[in-house]
Amino acid sequence: MVQDESDTLKEIIEVDVWGSIQEILNWGIRIGTGDKSLHVTVGLLLIVILTFLMTGFVLKWLRQILTHKMDKEDQLKFISVFKFIKYATYMVVVLITLSMAGIDITLLITASAALFVGLGLALQELFQDVIGGIFIIVDKSLSVGDIIEIEGRVGKVFEIKLRTVRAITRDDKVIIIPNHKFINETIFNYTQNHKTTRENVKIGVAYGSDVVLVTRILEKIAQSQRGILKNPKPFVLFEDFGDSALLFSLNYYTNDSFTDLRIKSDVRYTIDAEFRKHNISIPFPQRDVHVFQHKNSNEKE
Repeated sequence: MVQDESDTLKEIIEVDVWGSIQEILNWGIRIGTGDKSLHVTVGLLLIVILTFLMTGFVLKWLRQILTHKMDKEDQLKFISVFKFIKYATYMVVVLITLSMAGIDITLLITASAALFVGLGLALQELFQDVIGGIFIIVDKSLSVGDIIEIEGRVGKVFEIKLRTVRAITRDDKVIIIPNHKFINETIFNYTQNHKTTRENVKIGVAYGSDVVLVTRILEKIAQSQRGILKNPKPFVLFEDFGDSALLFSLNYYTNDSFTDLRIKSDVRYTIDAEFRKHNISIPFPQRDVHVFQHKNSNEKE
């Protein structure tokens, strides 16, 4: 008898406690009126908080798995991208949690639709830059130290961010390139595969010049010029018979194409000096002008 009363009292206490907990969890406020109103309760907030914590734990775990084999620099880039993924994931998880809790999220989606459309139009180019930055990081189409050419300018990349790429030009000016240009435009990357690039200097000599001597002089200049690699070996091409000159090109390889303008300048100085020494002239374009005199119709023949 005593045992039965004790069990009954225990059940009453448990029911009271559970009832009190339910009352606390169901306490909240109602936003809006009618069928589209939103009832925010303490229990709902606890569910959202727990979902946030679990989502954060899963995202952190995924980030560690994806970045543990990356270089330190790539890890920093990926973390910047991952922040956007994290925010989007949190938003989706919250909406799914509210929907599973029995709340009609149509009101939230409808209220925020116009805002999202406005932000999407206003930040369209920003999103393109961010997507471009993600592509650069994922497919490694660009790295710090690469030499690129964009819109006729050559620059060396020294910083890659999520929205922009920064490069320094040959005249020591910083150029800031939005990342969407790497998606929409053709960019020349001189050092994507390796640091060695082939360059050339074009020369024209007068007709009648000794082409064998010209070739020998150009090869000798390339072999002695600082900054030109001995291997692969430089070579000379007799390109064409021009209007006013015999056209040659001195082709060589260098592992510092960023400062190649100085190498080309030194090569041209040396070519001019050697050609003068061997009496080889560099012609300039010539035009023959013919003057015709027309008779006046009033003049007597």
